[in-house]
Amino acid sequence: MTRVVVTCGPSYEPIDEVRRLTNFSTGELGVLLTNALTRAGCEVLCFKGVGATCGRPIDGAHVIPFATNESLVLALEEVVERESVAAVFHAAALADYRVKSVHRADGTEIAARKIPSAGGDVVLTLAPAGKVISQLRQLFPVSRIVGWKYELNGSRADALRAGVRQIDEQRTDVCVVNGDAYGAGFGFVEPGASAVHCTDKAELCNHLVGWLGLALGR
Repeated sequence: MTRVVVTCGPSYEPIDEVRRLTNFSTGELGVLLTNALTRAGCEVLCFKGVGATCGRPIDGAHVIPFATNESLVLALEEVVERESVAAVFHAAALADYRVKSVHRADGTEIAARKIPSAGGDVVLTLAPAGKVISQLRQLFPVSRIVGWKYELNGSRADALRAGVRQIDEQRTDVCVVNGDAYGAGFGFVEPGASAVHCTDKAELCNHLVGWLGLALGR
């Protein structure tokens, strides 16, 4: 049985013990893809962000929750026999920044478990969060890796070029591009081939399942 990994939903980074930074992501696409791969006969490990709001059921897959970028990496590291994973579909919308420090407007650092809401303005200093996609090739050296690129600014051509850059820089195999820059639907970017347009999530999931079968020679 073909074994695959799907990441879906948002991660978060804590501000204090009750507040967090996160992304707008329901996890729906990852859930749909997980179910499509399961129907195609794959053994799916679905790493799903605890903040995902998609209520669709996941059928037949092993669901592993994660919270922060770091916890996702730790969970991926625990996958037994990672060399047996045929493909990784990295659809999760992960945090780009973490909270480095919290201060009052006068420069006084706040180290409370819960930042008092009556104390006036609060200044957050953000630092880049660890990029999980940059670690996937090391974690899964023989797997096909599919990245996602969400672009808001520029044209469709700009978005597709960003997908090509991600493949080159992160050593992934293909990239799915979407967002306002791309426009409606999704672009499937693969080196040496013309980009494929998928009109909606269902068509994209079907295309990814078909691509996997071709990539594995099945």
